[in-house]
Amino acid sequence: MDSTPRILVVDDDREIRTLLAEYLNANGFDTQGVPDGASMRDALALRPVDLIVLDLSLPGEDGLSICRRLRAESDMPVIMLTARGAPLDRILGLEMGADDYLPKPFEPRELLARIRSVLRRAQQPGRPADARALRFGSWMLDLTARHLVDAAGVIVAISGAEFRLLKVFLDNPNQVLSRDRLLDLTKGREIDAFDRSIDLQVSRLRQRLGEDARTPELIKTVRSEGYILATAVRATP
Repeated sequence: MDSTPRILVVDDDREIRTLLAEYLNANGFDTQGVPDGASMRDALALRPVDLIVLDLSLPGEDGLSICRRLRAESDMPVIMLTARGAPLDRILGLEMGADDYLPKPFEPRELLARIRSVLRRAQQPGRPADARALRFGSWMLDLTARHLVDAAGVIVAISGAEFRLLKVFLDNPNQVLSRDRLLDLTKGREIDAFDRSIDLQVSRLRQRLGEDARTPELIKTVRSEGYILATAVRATP
């Protein structure tokens, strides 16, 4: 069986598609490029892929909508490309379910590093395959439906970015996780001095959990070190 990872590049710029296909193929991938969402659906119907590189600005259905739909249907890894520099665009992409983002223009070798990192995370062994939910405190995270359930059985919807962050905490309970470690585990890249997206996502996650930001009980801040999920976690089949 061919174990070469398959990459699908969705970008309406022919030059970028050609460049990335040649570069990624030369570095051990089987890469195909398509110009839009409709062509992407046709390509996926013909053969599965291991990761999608998705441009934000596409003709017809845009990248955010495509990413949202992909995430609703599967856990297919997605790296989003964006020519927009506003942090809101990047945050929106991550909240729609993208595993990482890369602003244009970029070096192909940087995209290569991101692809390898995301694929490594996707292939890491997790909890038992029959685990359908994780219980912590008075909460449950449904791993199939990707939402929270409170003690009264009320469903609390969370974004893709919040799901990934909470899953990292639940996989590492009672361990201090630095911001750069959280960023690497959730997005596959190193932190920079101006990236506060983890702090924003922790704040939003605390709100979902009904935590008081001044005295949180579940996700606590460890000064100068990072964050810790201060509770036990139990897998439920």
